[in-house]
Amino acid sequence: MATTQPQPAASFRDTIATVDAAGKRVWLYPKKPGGRLYRYRKWLSYGLLALLFAGPWLRIHGLPLLMLNLPARRFIILGQIFWPQDFFILLLGSLTFVLFIIIFTVVYGRVFCGWVCPQTIFLEMVFRRIEYWLEGDAPQQKALDRADWDWNKTWRKTTKHALFLILSFLIANTFLAYIIGTDELLQIVTDRPAGHLGGLASMVLFTGLFYAVFARFREQVCTIACPYGRLQGVLLDKNSLVVAYDYKRGEPREKLRKNQERTAGDCIDCHQCVQVCPTGIDIRNGAQQMECTNCTACIDACNTIMTLVNLPEGLIRHASENDIAQGTRPRFTGRMKVLSGVLGVLLVVMTGLLVSRANVAATVLRTPGQLFQKTDRGSITNLYNISVINKTNRPYPLTLRVLEPAQGTISLVGTASLTLPAQGMTEGVFFAELPRRTLLRTNQKIRIGLYSGNELIAETSTKFLGPVQ
Repeated sequence: MATTQPQPAASFRDTIATVDAAGKRVWLYPKKPGGRLYRYRKWLSYGLLALLFAGPWLRIHGLPLLMLNLPARRFIILGQIFWPQDFFILLLGSLTFVLFIIIFTVVYGRVFCGWVCPQTIFLEMVFRRIEYWLEGDAPQQKALDRADWDWNKTWRKTTKHALFLILSFLIANTFLAYIIGTDELLQIVTDRPAGHLGGLASMVLFTGLFYAVFARFREQVCTIACPYGRLQGVLLDKNSLVVAYDYKRGEPREKLRKNQERTAGDCIDCHQCVQVCPTGIDIRNGAQQMECTNCTACIDACNTIMTLVNLPEGLIRHASENDIAQGTRPRFTGRMKVLSGVLGVLLVVMTGLLVSRANVAATVLRTPGQLFQKTDRGSITNLYNISVINKTNRPYPLTLRVLEPAQGTISLVGTASLTLPAQGMTEGVFFAELPRRTLLRTNQKIRIGLYSGNELIAETSTKFLGPVQ
C-alpha cells in the first residue's frame, strides 16, 4: 500500500519483492545490519529471549510464571491459577490486550513486529546471525548458493541446518513447557518413549514446524500468514508514527559524484535501505507498506550513509505521514485519547477483578430430584452437592458451616471431612439442617462458609426448600 507522495515512475512500487514475474519465490539476502538502533534491538532481543527460555522454570509461590494448559483447561498467569470458572477474567484480559495492540499500532505503527515479536527476534537475532557467522554477509551467501557442492559448501550448509534443527528442538520444548509445564516435560524427556507417544509426537511436530518457519518460510510469515500484518492497513492512519522516508528532503534522487555541485535531494540512491530490509521492500515507495515491520534497519543504514557524505541524519526516521508532509512534530490525536481512555478503564476493571479474586471458589447446588426432609427433631434438611476449586499451591482441610440463618448445621455424606488438594478440586455431598422456626419462606437463601481451621477461605450461597408456612 503506497502513499500519494511523488515518486520517480521507474522506482514506484508495482511488484512484490519476494515474488518474481513468473510468480515464483524470490529468496532474500538481507545485508547484515548495524548501527545504534540495531544495538538497542539486540540487547532488547537477548533480554526477551532469556525471559522466554527461563519463563517455564520461574516460580511465583511455587507456581509457574506462565502456563497455558489448554487440554486441562488450566491457566497459570503470574503465579495465579485460572480455571474455566474464571473465563470472564481471561476474556476481559484478552480484550484488554487486543485493545492495547490496536492503540499501540495507531500511535507507534508496527514497531511490535520489528522489536518484540518472537518470530522477528528468532529470525533476525538468532537464525540469520548463524547464517552471517557461517556463510558471510549477503554477497557471500549469494555466491555460496550459486557455487557447486564442494566440501566448503557442504560443511557450511550441513552445520547451519544442524544448528537450525537443534535450535528448533529447544524452541519447541520451551513452547511445549508453556503448555504442559516443566514437570510433565521432564517426565516425557526422561521416561521411556513408549509411555509418552503423544508428547513425543508433539515435540517432533513443533520442531518440524519451527524449522520450516525459520529455515524456509521466514519473512513470508510476516507478509502472508500473520493476521496482525494484514490488520495494519486498517489500524494505521496519517498520524501514526512509523518508519518513514522524508521524500520532501530526499527527492529528487541522484547518485553522488565527486566534485559535483549537488542540486538534487539528499537521497543519493545508494539502495542501502533496500539491501538491509529483511522483507525486501524499498521504504522510499511509501510509509505504510504492508511488509514493513518497523525494524529500523533502514534507519541505521541511511544514517550511516548520511554521516559519510556529510549530510544530516534522519532522511529515514520515525515520523507520521502528516509529519513528513507538513514538517510538524508527532502529536496525540483525539482518536488516540479516546482509545487510551477506554484502555485505562479496562485496566482498572481488570486490576480490580484480579485483586478481589478469591483463592478458593465453591459451587453448591441442591441435589436434583430431592425435596426437603423432616427430622424427628422438627428441623428441615436439604441434600446438596458441593464442588470446590483451589487456585493456590497449598492444600486446605475443609469444614463447612452455615453462616446464615443462624443455628444451621451441615453433615457430610460418606466422609468425615473434605480435603482440598493444591491446584486441584474436590467434590462432596452434604445435608444442611435448619430449625423450622428459622424458615421464613418456602424457598429461602442460605449462606455457607468454607473454613480451613478457623479461617474463612470462601463462602457461597444457595436455596433451601422448606414446607409451606
